[in-house]
Amino acid sequence: MLEFKRKFTTSEKIAREIIAFANTTGGHLLLGVDDNGGIKGVDSEKEQVDLVTVALHAIDPPIQTTIEVVEIDFVDVVVVYVPQSALRPHRYLSMASHDAESHRKVFIRQGDKSLTASKEMTRVLKGQHPDAPPITLSIGDREQRLFTYLERHGRATVHDFARLVNISRRRASQILVRLVRAGVVHIISDNGHDYYTLV
Repeated sequence: MLEFKRKFTTSEKIAREIIAFANTTGGHLLLGVDDNGGIKGVDSEKEQVDLVTVALHAIDPPIQTTIEVVEIDFVDVVVVYVPQSALRPHRYLSMASHDAESHRKVFIRQGDKSLTASKEMTRVLKGQHPDAPPITLSIGDREQRLFTYLERHGRATVHDFARLVNISRRRASQILVRLVRAGVVHIISDNGHDYYTLV
């Protein structure tokens, strides 16, 4: 996966892209390249590398990246390689915010965009961590009704499932996350809104 940026002005924007790559499939961030792929170069490779370094210090747990400055057509492009991480979810630690929610934001890639992950997606990522406890799953009436609904309608949200089986949104979220972790349903983010489909 590739992301082109002419340049970054804040380390927070860089951190968001790096986190999204690490939490999803990994990728390359190219600084000094327009959205259409035109090579413009960076004014100061040192300034852009310094911003990346500051951004990396605001990510928890830390992400190992590779940073290179590549000369293309006599201009410098900064290439940041971000591998898919086994230590997901990575979070952005905002020191400026007193709000606990925005203090530890999780980002994911969806297509060519970096989006804030939902609570459910964050739990799914956490469940993929090597130290996560094993999943226990039982398929009962609620789950069977969900499967029937998904066969008929193709997709469901947490709200749809909660209403379908008359449980709280919190309980519906927990069941759906377990089903995703067990590989029974998929979670799909669509512009910041999640929905679930059968595998």
